Amino acid sequence: MTLTSWIDSRDTPAGMQFGMRTPRDSVGYTRKYKRVIFRNESETPNNERELTRFSVSFFGYSTQNPPRLDRRISGVNDRWRFPREPYLGDLLGLSQLSRATGVDIDNELKIIDRLHIPQLQKILTGSIKKKPKQYTMADVTLDCMGFKWELHQPQLFNSGTLTKLYIHALSQKNIDPLKELEKLLRAESSKEQPKRYPIKKIAISLKINDPLVTKTAFATALKSLYTKETEVHMEDVLGVLASANILQFPVLFQKCVSLMKDGISPCTIQAYYLAACKYKEELLITACEKWLEMNLVPLIGRQIYLRTIPQELLQKVLKSHRLFTFSEFDLLKTALYWVYLQLNLKLQSIPIYETVLAFFNSFPKKCPFLERELGQKFLPVFHCLRLHGITKGKDLEDIKHINFFPEARIVRILANHYHALERGGDMFHVKDLSTQGIRFGLLINQENKIYSEMIGVYGFFFEIKGIKHSGSSYSFYMQRIKYSDMNLPAVVCERSPVSLRQERLVKYEIRAQSLVDGNWQEFSTNTLTQKFGLIKSTSKSHTLKIETVGNPVFVTFAFIFPVS
Repeated sequence: MTLTSWIDSRDTPAGMQFGMRTPRDSVGYTRKYKRVIFRNESETPNNERELTRFSVSFFGYSTQNPPRLDRRISGVNDRWRFPREPYLGDLLGLSQLSRATGVDIDNELKIIDRLHIPQLQKILTGSIKKKPKQYTMADVTLDCMGFKWELHQPQLFNSGTLTKLYIHALSQKNIDPLKELEKLLRAESSKEQPKRYPIKKIAISLKINDPLVTKTAFATALKSLYTKETEVHMEDVLGVLASANILQFPVLFQKCVSLMKDGISPCTIQAYYLAACKYKEELLITACEKWLEMNLVPLIGRQIYLRTIPQELLQKVLKSHRLFTFSEFDLLKTALYWVYLQLNLKLQSIPIYETVLAFFNSFPKKCPFLERELGQKFLPVFHCLRLHGITKGKDLEDIKHINFFPEARIVRILANHYHALERGGDMFHVKDLSTQGIRFGLLINQENKIYSEMIGVYGFFFEIKGIKHSGSSYSFYMQRIKYSDMNLPAVVCERSPVSLRQERLVKYEIRAQSLVDGNWQEFSTNTLTQKFGLIKSTSKSHTLKIETVGNPVFVTFAFIFPVS
């Protein structure tokens, strides 16, 4: 039934309404119309019908569209389409529009981007079965990477790239792509077994220049067009990610990103970070940065994989206020190891610290390493360090004698320490806790229940402590220790001054972080200011209590001594 069978308005009283429901057409549409008859032609400009309701039954899937959308009539059968979504599955309507307006549809199809491929993909992949039927044969041949890949037309539409190539190939063969796609939809919706005609294969080709793509990874990506259960092996995940990016296959791409986030380790972080930057995957970039913030010093800083960390990533992590380190000197040692490994690429194992010191000390004394042409490119890395937080005499001597830093910087550090000691610990040179605070850390795992370290800064001694309670409960605090109350370790008090001040104003923050189900949990006391005395009631800080199942737990104690 066509729309021309409507009652003629000339024989109809004014105001009369008529309704009509057309039978389902060849591509599965059902329409409902109503028409209001007016006596004067001016009351209905262009004598157009008013669409009051439109419902689509697309092979068992129904959607409701807004009733006030504009409608455009095209073709002898009065088919219609929405002008803002010209390829919304109404393929026959587009073909009729092209004939009615005299447009060469083959020329239009040469501009592939005008086909609104994501909309076609959504319709086609939502209406066809994910696996080819047993009686079907491959009808698309993909020439790629020196192989002829046999593919099936329906599954091909999961890939945006292959969809574009397929439609372009049809237009080059003077085949109406719209009719071919309509035929595919009609065949997939039919419950009867279709007749088996000779297969006319369409050949498409794809050139890949991405070095990450391997034949095995590309085969895995093509297999994923057919089933969501395709297993992606970790050794192939980079190649599969690159293949998914080339194929414009977002489901597989995000699956690879998720696997990579969970698989970050010392041996994979470089490759994963570079791939994330290459494909602009912000979630993976953030995951790599967060992992390195926690593991730079305690894990990767003691392995040969430290060499693989890009300088850009290292600098970003060193500037982060979430960075975990046991002390500022441990962070300096890690940075020195990184530079040493950059200059000694043949090494296969991490050397002892004394070897690193001897290497830098071997350069002529007339010029410090960071001012040499060889070392200037590393200068931004060491600008990120908080060298003012290194207060032990032995550590300061190491920094001075390796001839690594410019003399002016060494003098400034020593001068600030001298003035702080002279003024009872007041740090005039430090203002901001988040970017200048002196950091100490505890790494809490399941081995022990109590973790404790003694630290001394400008003659004031503190104990930083972590306690694991039953289950997943932890508590952390810091406490001032009187020099004469207990036997302090030699490493803490050796050649260390002792302050006789009864009270010390301290601005501090205690922060704990742990990884749970791929997400980092963060706990903090926020910034607090407190006077620490020597009696029990004033010697203890605020206690940070947390509940987490993450293991390990990275705990950072950051503080400064404000002017008091």
